[in-house]
Amino acid sequence: MKLWRTVLAALTVVCATAAVAQEGAPVTALVGGTVVDVDTGRSTPNAIILVQGERILSVGPAASLPLPYGAKVVPMTGKWLIPGLMNMHVHFGLKLPGAEGNALVDETDGEEALRMADNARRSLLAGVTTVRLTAEDHGLDFMLKRAIEKGQAVGPRIESAGELIVPTGGHGSLEADGPAAFSKVAREQIKRGASWIKIAVSGGISDTHGSISAAPMTDAELSTIIEVAHRNGVKVTAHNGSSEAALQALKFGIDCFEHGYHFNDDVLAKMKAQGVWLVPTMVVSQPGAYEFYRKIGSPPWYLERVASTGKDHWAMLQKAIKMGINVALGTDQFPFEPNDGTTATVAEAELYQKAGMTPLAALQAATIRPAKMLGLDDQVGRIVAGQYADIVAVDADPTKDISALRTLDFVMKGGAIYRDDDHPELIAR
Repeated sequence: MKLWRTVLAALTVVCATAAVAQEGAPVTALVGGTVVDVDTGRSTPNAIILVQGERILSVGPAASLPLPYGAKVVPMTGKWLIPGLMNMHVHFGLKLPGAEGNALVDETDGEEALRMADNARRSLLAGVTTVRLTAEDHGLDFMLKRAIEKGQAVGPRIESAGELIVPTGGHGSLEADGPAAFSKVAREQIKRGASWIKIAVSGGISDTHGSISAAPMTDAELSTIIEVAHRNGVKVTAHNGSSEAALQALKFGIDCFEHGYHFNDDVLAKMKAQGVWLVPTMVVSQPGAYEFYRKIGSPPWYLERVASTGKDHWAMLQKAIKMGINVALGTDQFPFEPNDGTTATVAEAELYQKAGMTPLAALQAATIRPAKMLGLDDQVGRIVAGQYADIVAVDADPTKDISALRTLDFVMKGGAIYRDDDHPELIAR
């Protein structure tokens, strides 16, 4: 009976691929690579991934998965194939204190939109196929998302929180005061297309005023904006480094925290109990970021705040990992930005491994964990039939050492090849 089931399964695969060939639908076959199962860490050597349109058609060993007639063959021998990377804290329009930020003070919306589009393209080429934007200006993020979806621009899949909502004087530009005002601005962002709402419940490193340890929002303001978002099926994340503000937000059902610079053990324990997500953005407070800060001309006061924050930030991450808190990768730098000899995205994953994650867990933090956080784990984050064909390739096994991501040299998103260093002629034009 077991043998008959095996034969039947094989015949089903043959019939399915034959049907595709008969329909004349274009199929791309990634051939000869090792496919990594990011759920278990197991791998399938000498595998074939069949892609039809934007989706993965089937995956399996070359010995049991026939190539459809006329399939476009992409050689992958010697490569490890993993899902496209995901970065959950991105600002394509990022402006920070310093010479570079000062030069952007008078940037028009049109100029910023073009800059964001370029940053989106560069992020995709760095292997990041899905991002969550966590504060952009004037609805430009929604415009960019639509342009990418229509094929008018090149970039990752975008989920966005719209503009960062804050009390007057807070860490952000969309200010509101009182429950009614917070309710209104949250609904406006959701109307525009926000799939998350982001609030700032404490100060930030880049602020020239306020304190990272403060908690400026009232209970009425905080509870109202979380309730409004949840009633609209939208999750809420908070920029936060303050334990006091975190405990306040946890009372009202916050879904996620960004940074968590100075979180204490009580906060982390409650986050674990409530299943709240942490997007650590470790790269911004660790030594690898200083190359970036020098490049943008960061002032001394900013560098001092980075240095004073970094020690607590690192200790917090180590505790969070040990406690098993939900962690999704995010950088708060451009995903492609150089950091410690690699990109910020890869450097972030390396810091997770250094802080106590296994290589597999660090890989999951960059793939299936963000997908779950976004509620998109049935669409992205795995190399399985039916999901979007968002696939990247590296030269070594990332489940043995996450630094294998430094060798990333192939990027497919939605079945189109945007980067192939070995076979540039195959790149979508």
